[in-house]
Amino acid sequence: MLTYLRKRIISSLLPLVVVVVGVFALARMTGNPAALYLPLNATEQMREDFITRNGLDQPLWVQMGEYFGGVLRLDFGTSLRTGEAAGEMALRAFPATLQLAATTMVIAIVLAVIVGSWAALRPNGVVDRIASFFSMAAASIPDFWLAIVGIWIFAITLGWLPTSGVIGAEAWVLPIATLALRPFGALVQVIRGAMVSALSEPYIKLARSKGASQTRVVTRHALRNAAAPGLTVAGDLTVGLVNGAVVVETIFGWPGIGKLMIDSILQRDFAVLQACVLLTAIAIFVLNIVIDLLYALLDPRVRPAAAGRRRRGKVNADAGGDGAAVVPSGTDQGPTPARPGSPADLTTARA
Repeated sequence: MLTYLRKRIISSLLPLVVVVVGVFALARMTGNPAALYLPLNATEQMREDFITRNGLDQPLWVQMGEYFGGVLRLDFGTSLRTGEAAGEMALRAFPATLQLAATTMVIAIVLAVIVGSWAALRPNGVVDRIASFFSMAAASIPDFWLAIVGIWIFAITLGWLPTSGVIGAEAWVLPIATLALRPFGALVQVIRGAMVSALSEPYIKLARSKGASQTRVVTRHALRNAAAPGLTVAGDLTVGLVNGAVVVETIFGWPGIGKLMIDSILQRDFAVLQACVLLTAIAIFVLNIVIDLLYALLDPRVRPAAAGRRRRGKVNADAGGDGAAVVPSGTDQGPTPARPGSPADLTTARA
């Protein structure tokens, strides 16, 4: 497991560096910050002093080298707008995004498990058809459109909910509902397909023949075996929420890292933008590793093969070390299934 974890960390370093370099270069294409932070009647000398003071007069490769050197010292630069440390601003905003994403995914997962399991009990039944229709529609609605419609109906027309803020439970309703709808729709399809497949297995028939109740069959047997693909998709959707809540946070004024990132782009606050992107990329990288490890714990077939190789090597050594592969009887030598990559790969064909 440690070997697998080390390989995942090493393989993720290059994409992380590419993302940071890309954002570093693209941010400087937005224009000169002096045009925003100096008055319109600023003299040319004032502009040159501003550029020199913030190190913007140096070549791009020199600025990039200084930035990476600062990152190694955990120094992400200073905000042009507030004068605060960019890393502290990003760390202060990130918990709000994590709270929103975690709450959204917990609600989406619980509702999807209930609806998906219910629909799988009678494939092609009334409940299954209704659940499939609404889940497909939910998975297809853009977040920004749903956010605007939700504000128009529930905040402006009816006046039930606030349009922004984080104080009070009612302020969480619209952001969570907006972000939860698409994950809910995708997870219903995945869990429904996995449950239909699990409920048709021989061990389910055996459990029912022994007198197990429907609730026990679903929760203790079928749902447990259908959890692995659901966990994989839920993890990927959580990564998408952390990465894609930028628009929703901006629309609802949510003080998360997504809104801070948009504000930094508009204000050409390069240091804060780079700190936000780097922190988000690291969070996504860590979250992906956690998902892989949890999936391996749920499904022993996809655990790293290092343990199996060590066991076979020991058997070969005990047999005399002649290189012949000695495999214990009953050992499954079939291919190891990979972690599913998308909801489309996991959804079982409708019965």
